[in-house]
Amino acid sequence: MALVICRRFPGTFCGTPSQPALIKNHINKKLLGQTYEDCALTARMISTDTRMAAILQLLKPIRYWTFCNPFTYSATRSVAWWNIRSYMWHKGQDSPENSLCRLARKVNICSTSASWRILTTGNTLPGLEFSRASASKASTLNLHSPRAMKIDEEDIETFDSLEDPRVFLQLRPEYQLHSYNRSETCQPLSVSEGELILHKVTVYQDNLQPQTIVDYFCKLSSLPAEQHPVLLSSTSFALLCQLSVKNIHLFDASDLISILKAFVSLGIPHSHSMLDVFETNFCHKVWEMSLDQLLLVADLWRYLGRRVPRFLKIFFSYLNLHWKDLSLSQLTHLIYIIGESRQAPQDLMQKLESLILKYIDLINLEEVGSICLGFFKSSSSLSEFVMRKFGDLACADMQHLSSYALVNILKMFRFTHVDHVNFMKQFGQIAPQRIPSLGVQGVMHLTLACSALRFLDERVMNAVAASLPPRVAYCRSKDVAKILWSFGTLNYKPPNAEEFYSSLINEIHRKMLEFNRYPEHLLTCLLGLAFSEYFPVELIDFALSPGFVRLAQERSKFEVTKELYTLDGTVGIECPDYRGNRLSSQLQQEGSEMLWNLARRDMNSKPEFLEALFLLETMLGGPQYVKHHMILPHTRSSDLEVQLDVNMKPLPFNREAIPIEDVAKLRLKHVGVSLTDDLMNQLLKGKSKGHSQGEIESDNGQQPLKLEEERAKPVGGSLCNKVDRLGAIPMAGLSPPTCLQAPQVKLAIQLTNRNQYCYGSRDLLGLHNMKRRQLNQLGYRVVELSHWEWLPLLKRTRLEKLAFLHEKVFTSAL
Repeated sequence: MALVICRRFPGTFCGTPSQPALIKNHINKKLLGQTYEDCALTARMISTDTRMAAILQLLKPIRYWTFCNPFTYSATRSVAWWNIRSYMWHKGQDSPENSLCRLARKVNICSTSASWRILTTGNTLPGLEFSRASASKASTLNLHSPRAMKIDEEDIETFDSLEDPRVFLQLRPEYQLHSYNRSETCQPLSVSEGELILHKVTVYQDNLQPQTIVDYFCKLSSLPAEQHPVLLSSTSFALLCQLSVKNIHLFDASDLISILKAFVSLGIPHSHSMLDVFETNFCHKVWEMSLDQLLLVADLWRYLGRRVPRFLKIFFSYLNLHWKDLSLSQLTHLIYIIGESRQAPQDLMQKLESLILKYIDLINLEEVGSICLGFFKSSSSLSEFVMRKFGDLACADMQHLSSYALVNILKMFRFTHVDHVNFMKQFGQIAPQRIPSLGVQGVMHLTLACSALRFLDERVMNAVAASLPPRVAYCRSKDVAKILWSFGTLNYKPPNAEEFYSSLINEIHRKMLEFNRYPEHLLTCLLGLAFSEYFPVELIDFALSPGFVRLAQERSKFEVTKELYTLDGTVGIECPDYRGNRLSSQLQQEGSEMLWNLARRDMNSKPEFLEALFLLETMLGGPQYVKHHMILPHTRSSDLEVQLDVNMKPLPFNREAIPIEDVAKLRLKHVGVSLTDDLMNQLLKGKSKGHSQGEIESDNGQQPLKLEEERAKPVGGSLCNKVDRLGAIPMAGLSPPTCLQAPQVKLAIQLTNRNQYCYGSRDLLGLHNMKRRQLNQLGYRVVELSHWEWLPLLKRTRLEKLAFLHEKVFTSAL
């Protein structure tokens, strides 16, 4: 229990006989809802002087400290910190991490409007504020205590989705010309003055001039923040809003901007109906406004939290004609707005990319992060050239690159699939030290970027695995899913694998309600676990239940049939004792057809695969000896299957290789062979060698079927060849000849590409490693035609290719 001395500035306090209406209506109302209901504040009166002191007894001070410094990606993200770092960059000074952390703590300890609002409750005096001296003293006493450490951890995990992406706006003074800054100082308005304005609105409502209405909005927005809820519920303020709508045609662009600023400052609900009228009028005035004004309006709408697609559409049309006039600060701010609105005409984005190249030498590292985030959020790609430029900029000073910007740049590398080797190497050096100070959302994005880029750095993955178990409770369902998927995709198990996986699996159980809202995340979790050979039976049984399958198909924004089919097929092979739910045969069929169509189109479009298939058919004796299909359809890739007998000779098992037109040539006809002594001796000798039948009779007793032209014969010979020369062959659909023995060896020949391996290595990714594991369990031998061997051979002679394939097939069989 800690005692904090708080001092009150002059003003109305508890016990004042008369109070203005704005305060009177607000007393005993909680400003912060249920967030702080578990924290109790008790104030003890010390004196009745206007500068009285109060002792606040904090029963759970940690809960208050948690929200004093909200950010996710770095424990040092306050605006003051950014300003100091920006100054140090320009001065070329270094800034060690430990000094930055100390600086951040000092900034957070100081009294701010945010911390003041947090400590305000219905029973607290409206004018009460933290004493800087007392707060500093309290922090000094507890800075290194376990509670202080807990505070820091919770601070790290808190993310302000509105303010955090806007930090770059503090880096240049030019941004103030076209962005909203809520920390702007303005002349404060007393409560009594506010009441007077509202009184005038009521009395003179029919005679108020447009400029007076604008002036009233601006002044009322300067009321103390704790009075805003009361103001918004006031009938006089509602009347003022009605008057603004009634006279809106009399306002010019500057007037509308001033009123919109007041709306933002007062926290007008983004769904308020009058905002439709203001958006419409802004749409009409787009072509009359400057670039700074348009950016400011778009920024105000963003800060208000309202989507304005009509305004942005016209704004973007304007920009298509004036994009060359954008300055660096306007360009960066515009890309931020585009990203936050998730709205991006591609022709405009290409023009903006050319401007990025124009200013590339002037852009600082934080602006690079902001630009990457804007393009990422709007699903707009950047060219490889631009991304490599960004990577070079980051590599030049990565130690001074903030963790927030680092994450955003990685997001764009993931989106564009650009492999900047030097960037990833430097990232691998600094990331392990930064990961403990990142929130789990930031850790998730770093890990997901590594898996998407196939970049396996054990130092990074070990740091992630070590940092997550103690704070797994902060993970969202999405975070759990993407982290498990990333580790499974990279096919990496950290040293603390048991602790790491058990903590995440337990968190899945705790978050089942959230997974019901985002069912695709549960499937991602289970597939990531399956790649790593973890099979939580209860979760799998739930995921494959008819109810959840139906839920996933209805609620998910993505097609989940492939994920369900992959999970179901994996369980069928790797969990022989599993007796839980399985997919219906209909859904299995849908998944199989979907994946086969994708795999067939993909492989048939690759000339290196088609040549390998043709040469294998040539080498083995024809298409009946090779089958292109998905041995394991749920693993999403196809194989070339070859079967060999006990003598290591290929078996003609692929009956689908006979074309329909050839089948049509099959007809019944008499063989017309005379039974001579020589023929009988030959047949008897064949029978004694274990061949009981030289011809296959049809089921209705007719003579054997004969193909008019023999197909190519396989390598080697047997009695079957002699029978074929006599004209007797099997027809598709009939029982197989006894000479076609059960295969001794089944080969799964796989033509791989670099995207199936970790970057710069020969370590398979999770899905492909799982497929080979399952093929081995089913008795197949995997023959790998690796891209680093096969692609160079394509330029060599046909004989060299055949020799390579012969060695691969028959050496693997032995």
